[in-house]
Amino acid sequence: MLAGSVLLATACTAQDDQRREGSVAGPSGELAAFADQELAWGECESGAPGTECATYEVPLDYGDPDGERIEIAVKRFPSEGGDVLGSLLVNPGGPGGSGYDLVDHAPYTVSDAVRERFDVVGFDPRGVGRSSPLTCLDAEGLDEFLGGVDSVEGDGDMSEVSEAELAELVEDSRGFVEACQANHPELMLHVGTADVARDMDLLRALLGDEKLTYLGFSYGTHIGAQYAERFPERVRALVLDGAVDPSQGQLDLGVQQATGFETALRAFVEDCLGRSDCPLGGPDDGVDDGVEALTAFLADTAEDPLSNSMDDREVNRARAELGVLAALYTEAYWPSVREALTAAVEEGDGTLLLQLGDDLYSRGDEAAYVNSTAALIAVNCSDSPSPRDVEAYVEAAAEAGEESPLFGPTLAWGALPCAYWPEEAVDPHTELDGEGAAPVMVLGTTRDSATPYAWSEALAEQLDSGFLVTRDGDGHTGYRKGDRCIDEIVDAYLVDLTVPEDGMACA
Repeated sequence: MLAGSVLLATACTAQDDQRREGSVAGPSGELAAFADQELAWGECESGAPGTECATYEVPLDYGDPDGERIEIAVKRFPSEGGDVLGSLLVNPGGPGGSGYDLVDHAPYTVSDAVRERFDVVGFDPRGVGRSSPLTCLDAEGLDEFLGGVDSVEGDGDMSEVSEAELAELVEDSRGFVEACQANHPELMLHVGTADVARDMDLLRALLGDEKLTYLGFSYGTHIGAQYAERFPERVRALVLDGAVDPSQGQLDLGVQQATGFETALRAFVEDCLGRSDCPLGGPDDGVDDGVEALTAFLADTAEDPLSNSMDDREVNRARAELGVLAALYTEAYWPSVREALTAAVEEGDGTLLLQLGDDLYSRGDEAAYVNSTAALIAVNCSDSPSPRDVEAYVEAAAEAGEESPLFGPTLAWGALPCAYWPEEAVDPHTELDGEGAAPVMVLGTTRDSATPYAWSEALAEQLDSGFLVTRDGDGHTGYRKGDRCIDEIVDAYLVDLTVPEDGMACA
């Protein structure tokens, strides 16, 4: 096996050299020097057997290509097929998710049919993970930041906040941005998705691919849409799965996202009520009854936090909410969340809920914890303008609370750091149509929690060459989620460029 792996690596390197000898469009003018780099593939420090790793450099500021450079970490899973079409670049979303680490899961993330024809390649976007990472608060500071306000009153409903609660929210949000400025004053100005798309085009050229083939999930769809906008003539095939609507500002996205979480919450509760181990009621109860029981439970945690056997953190409403949110991203977490809620409701033990919330934010890995959360906020605040008036967030929290009483206000308040983000870092361009690009697939799941289906509809409509494929189901994103119909449509598009009828749906 070891010898085979070495031979595969050698063969793939030869393929790259052959592609590179052709006329591959890359950066020109002042950026031409960056196209002269070579990807020196070597053994990865960690990862799946057979993967290879490299780095390349990009300008910190594309407006000053002769200035400071930053490093981008890239990993590939070489194809074992004999007729390789090129590279499939992948991104898991976030913002803050590691495309570098996603490659290790290629056998599960991408079908065998696609992996036979493509090297699967992922990179950590600028500011993320191994690519000149941005950090703001340390782990202790993040624990406090994500733990909600200390001055919370009553049942912890943040749709209407007191003066003391508002003052603390403002202080925490300002403090987060000030920590970014103290640690990385220049990098924080250049982590927006428009620059990530430029970095990805350089990677495409260094890989020797004439055009880009790309699979992006969740926030990764925004990277793909930005690429189509800036390099339409270099698009071969883009799959944008679980789309973000780039026409919306961050505050509006938070309010709209509340509808997705509400839909997913009701699906989880309905499933729970039909099971013997559901702590929210039984088969004779309706979904409204189950949601009401969960609401009452969370309200109780605001006044009487749960115990926790892991550490000294209080499992208050904010932390309990994070644990429940895990159920809303994927059906795979539903049994774990039921178990956690049972322990919390029946025994007052919030340990499992706390662990689920920690998993969402990668707290088990301190470096990933402090970086992925920083990148999440920094990229979101950089990608589109946000209100600078705090009153706009007060109103948005109330509106989101009407759409999703449990989680809506928290989503709206989560955008508050953007009110203090440096204005020179914010990309004012939110209208993306990708005019001139080859057909772009937008894949939407009807009961997607994190990226509501309406966002996929909107992106497919905005992109001149966009076409919508619909998965009727639960959970976040649609490809490789157990729907054979969807998988076959995506595979045929990626490999053979087969474009289905716009609006194609799989039940």
